Amino acid sequence: MRYRSIADMTDLIRRSLHLVPSDVDLIVGVPRSGILPAITLALLLNLRFADFDSLCEGRLPGAGSTKPGTRLIANLSEARHVLVVDDSLNRGYAMREVREKLARAGVTARVSLAAIYVVPDGVEEVDIAFEVLPLPRIFEWNFFHHTYLSRACISVEGVLCPAPSETERQSATDYAAFLENAPALCRPTQTAACLLSTQPESCRPALEAWLARHGIGCERLVMLDCAGQPTPAEIKGRFYREAREMLLVEEDPAQSAAIAQIAGKPVFCTDLQEMVSPGAWTGTAALQRLRGMRRHAAMSDSPLLSRHALKRRLRRLLPQWAYRAMNRMVALIKGSDGAGAGERPAAPDQVAPPQKQDASPHPAE
Repeated sequence: MRYRSIADMTDLIRRSLHLVPSDVDLIVGVPRSGILPAITLALLLNLRFADFDSLCEGRLPGAGSTKPGTRLIANLSEARHVLVVDDSLNRGYAMREVREKLARAGVTARVSLAAIYVVPDGVEEVDIAFEVLPLPRIFEWNFFHHTYLSRACISVEGVLCPAPSETERQSATDYAAFLENAPALCRPTQTAACLLSTQPESCRPALEAWLARHGIGCERLVMLDCAGQPTPAEIKGRFYREAREMLLVEEDPAQSAAIAQIAGKPVFCTDLQEMVSPGAWTGTAALQRLRGMRRHAAMSDSPLLSRHALKRRLRRLLPQWAYRAMNRMVALIKGSDGAGAGERPAAPDQVAPPQKQDASPHPAE
């Protein structure tokens, strides 16, 4: 798993300013995640900034106060070269939509497209790629809103809510009283596969109520009960080692390192904003790589290993009409296979409830 923080992105942009053509006089950000790198570029280059919707509508937001002698364009008609920026390029949907909207809006200035992080087979879709970054990858600015959380464990205490003191965790009643006023340190908008608490089972009702109150969802809540047991890192590490999840989120740096070593799998440390990896040559880490090989292959960039990567590669190689025709043909083949298998549609009063579908390993970034 490749991780990039906001600090990483800012440093990359600062070191890559030479990639931006000298005649660019307007930086435009693609909402929402393209706004942050676009503003960073505009500030470092001392250029006007606009969001993409404003550009298409012919509006230019105010520039604020500037240094004396600064030459900034006063309106869109003065723009000669516009640089449209997004944070990343994976499937390429956003950039294709950008091109279509620019054509409809009739923007007359020269337009270049840039993305900060680009998959290897997507470099030709932009004019400027700041860094080629293969999959799987995840960013600080969308970490807790990414479907990758469906494969992750998150420690409750320290990550989602403050860690209770010894007094506040002495009993279920004390813990419930603590949760009454405990704030949510972050609110994931995606459902996590697993939430881990170091409290005993008796604290489950209070914790479930707190999670519901703050709109935090999970597929399962595990109460590990560290009282009278080895260190929390040992308990979490042993649990994570046997779990199907591919990532654990922990707040404490020392515990993150210990858990990674015990489990042989990566741990994301929120305090450091870093991915902590196990020793590369330990037996546990090697075994975990073998166990997770199929799931990692599904998230790779190789069209030989990943169905999603194959579809992405075909979509980029084939004309749009040919790709759509191929999709219709595949759908017809799947439909005929189902009919040939003798499947009957359920009667109206026997329709099964909808199944929860697995999230795509490559959501739009």
